[in-house]
Amino acid sequence: MQGRSYYAPHGGLPPQTQLLTDRAVFTEAYAVIPKGVMGDIVTSFLPFWDRTRAWILSRPLSGFAETFSQYIMEVAPGGGSERPEPDADAQGVLFVVEGELTVTIDGASHVMAPGGFAYLPPASGWTATNAGAAPVRFHWIRKAYEFVEGIDVPDAFFSRDQDVAPTPMPDTEGRWATTRFVDPDDMRHDMHVTIVTFEPGGVIPFAETHVMEHGLYVLEGKAVYRLNQDWVEVEAGDYMWLRAFCPQACYAGGPGRFRYLLYKDVNRHAKLTYR
Repeated sequence: MQGRSYYAPHGGLPPQTQLLTDRAVFTEAYAVIPKGVMGDIVTSFLPFWDRTRAWILSRPLSGFAETFSQYIMEVAPGGGSERPEPDADAQGVLFVVEGELTVTIDGASHVMAPGGFAYLPPASGWTATNAGAAPVRFHWIRKAYEFVEGIDVPDAFFSRDQDVAPTPMPDTEGRWATTRFVDPDDMRHDMHVTIVTFEPGGVIPFAETHVMEHGLYVLEGKAVYRLNQDWVEVEAGDYMWLRAFCPQACYAGGPGRFRYLLYKDVNRHAKLTYR
C-alpha cells in the first residue's frame, strides 16, 4: 500500500470574518463533528496530565454515545501522565497521528510514531510521556471492559498500521479493506478498533444496519457518507458518531484514498436492561 498520512488537529480560532455555516450535525441517530470546529476553545484539560489538552469527541451521554469515549490528545514536549487512566475497569486503545509518544507498561517502554497502535487492558498501570521535541497527537479510545466468567482479559500489545496487511472485503477487488489489529475470533476483546480503507470509487453498497455503535475519525481523503436518511460530505479531520442500528453506507469518489479509524463494540450479549 502507498504511503500513509494521518490528519491531526492543531487548534486555533477562525477569523471573525468566517461564515457561521458549517457541516456540524447532531441528531438522535448520528453526529458529525467537522474538523473546522476543533479549535482551541473546545479543548479540555484532564487530571494528572501535564502539558496536555484534549478534544473530547464522544462520551457516554443520554442521546449520544453509550459504550465508549474518544479523545484526541495533544501532549507538548515534556508532558504526559503517570496516572493517565482513573477508571480501573477501563481498557484503552491509543493511535498516534503525529509526533512520538512513549508508553510504559509492565516495566517496558514503547515509542509510538504515527501509525502506532496500542491496546491497554484495564488496571494495567500504563504511563505516557512525550520525550520528543514536538507535540504528539493521538487518539485515545476508552471503554469499560465487559468481564465474562471463564474468558481471560486481553493482554496489552503494540502494533503499527504500516505492519498490518489490510484484509479486502469479499468481492470488492481490494477497493474496500480493513486493517484489523485484533483477530475477530478472539473473544477476549469486547471492542475492535480498526482502520477502514476505500480506494477511489469504492463503496459500501448497502445500508448497513446493525447493533454495533460506531465512532469514525477520518484520517485521510474525503467521501460522502449515508447516515440514516441523509448524505453528508466528510473529509480528513472529521468525526462521526453512529448510534446502534443507524443505517450507513459510503461512496469514496476520490481523487485519493479514503481512510478512517473505526470503533465498534463486539463479542458480548445484548444487555436485557438499559443502564
